[in-house]
Amino acid sequence: MIFQSKHADIEIPALDLTSVVLSRVKELGDKPALIDGPTGRTLSYTQLDDQVRKMATGLAQRGFNKGDVFATFIPNVPEYAIVFLGVARAGGINTTVNSLYSTSDLVHQFKDSGAKFLLTIPEFLDRALPAAQECGIQEIFVLGEAQGTTAFSSLLENEGNAPEISIDPKTDLVALPYSSGTTGLSKGVMLTHENLISNMILSCHPNPVDETDSMIGVLPFFHIYGMVLILNLSIYRGATLVTMPRFDLEQFLKLVQDYKITCMNLVPPIVLALSKHPLVDEYDLSSVRVIGCGAAPLGEQLEKTCSQRLGCAIYQGYGLTEVSGASHINPASAPEGKTGSVGPVLPNTLSKIIDTETGKELGFNERGEVLIFGPHVMPGYLNNAEATAHTIDKDGWFHTGDIGYADEDGYFYIVDRVKELIKYKGYQVAPAELEALLLTHSSIADAAVIPSPNEEAGEIPMAFVVLKEEFSPEEIMLWVAERVAPHKKIRKVEIVDEIPKAASGKILRRVLVEQEREKLASQE
Repeated sequence: MIFQSKHADIEIPALDLTSVVLSRVKELGDKPALIDGPTGRTLSYTQLDDQVRKMATGLAQRGFNKGDVFATFIPNVPEYAIVFLGVARAGGINTTVNSLYSTSDLVHQFKDSGAKFLLTIPEFLDRALPAAQECGIQEIFVLGEAQGTTAFSSLLENEGNAPEISIDPKTDLVALPYSSGTTGLSKGVMLTHENLISNMILSCHPNPVDETDSMIGVLPFFHIYGMVLILNLSIYRGATLVTMPRFDLEQFLKLVQDYKITCMNLVPPIVLALSKHPLVDEYDLSSVRVIGCGAAPLGEQLEKTCSQRLGCAIYQGYGLTEVSGASHINPASAPEGKTGSVGPVLPNTLSKIIDTETGKELGFNERGEVLIFGPHVMPGYLNNAEATAHTIDKDGWFHTGDIGYADEDGYFYIVDRVKELIKYKGYQVAPAELEALLLTHSSIADAAVIPSPNEEAGEIPMAFVVLKEEFSPEEIMLWVAERVAPHKKIRKVEIVDEIPKAASGKILRRVLVEQEREKLASQE
């Protein structure tokens, strides 16, 4: 059974991304497009358009050609929009980099993407510089100044007369974010201009945002959620976006209060804080009219608690990097019985549920793997035809690896994952990567890593370890923490006699997951 939107298809403009996102510049003029929350530094729509043109020109002057890759390794600041849209206007490809990445993570992404230039900040250079040198990146730009780098401001010192670049929105890539694979190495997700434009336009449909709204950019712009559904969507719709370089609850609440934020796109840990933290009562959040939540499942009760405490609507959505953002979004005005749903499929998009064993299409309220088809589905993974073929079938359906079902009204619910990625606060963590690292330690004989349910983070990486010699759980966690990005830290360890495995040698993670869930349930 194929599910589709009850709404008519929406026409997607056959243009480049920058032209679509900045289509209302003349109308909006001096209206603030972006505000750096902590400092109040403001960029109007006119200024943004001007600096995007200069960015594209500065790149062209440095020999940055159509199809070249620009790596952005900075926190959420207004310059992110200048860079992203400037690279797009120059016909380049944005590879957005997780600000928590270690040097080895950076080396993998820079090499795999073939990044030509890099933008970072002085505080990140201890990780970025050695990676850039190893990968032969031609020029490193920084926001500010640092030895051995070029000031980002120099890219904008020109007349803004960038050469016209012919862009085919259907085939030309504009973004190359990296998504973790079950093998442990992250994969470059190739996204075209049409992919991003489609998702941005279609995602507006269930819960519209307009020029009267103020949004907050607290979720990282390197992630597809922040990139498409916050940064680009906010500018496209004419809203004002207040950026936050890093999440701090007190600062977040103050910015929401001071800038009278009306729409917030969040993840479950922040919704949890808004629902339960005593600090919330010290701030006036009455301007907030709607909260969208995605990147990880949000419990039905938590959704209700947050909505009641803040007196605003709240809705959930579902999507992946490979579909350029969202594929399903629940309207904020959905019937009360649909709390906890990620909503119906978006317009122009098809979805179906299949049996994970047989591939047979399933009907209402039958659980299986969720598949998606639409103009926002990626063409594939960079340099990885095998992974692409495994994920997108011959008919163009993207296999999400997530288990869900749809009720008789076409509202979808996501309940589990086929794939074994751990979702820690919305970040993807590959168990195999951590297992491989653990096995390099001389004291460890065998290891398996699973997701352990956690109210704050959604899931935390938990390791089951077989020892050769004495090595405490605390020592194991510390040892791993010194070698991985913060979101990949192992936060729970259990010493065991053996790891359950199939005859093929594959770790039976599901057995360990069930044991852990039973153990947690018995403790409640």
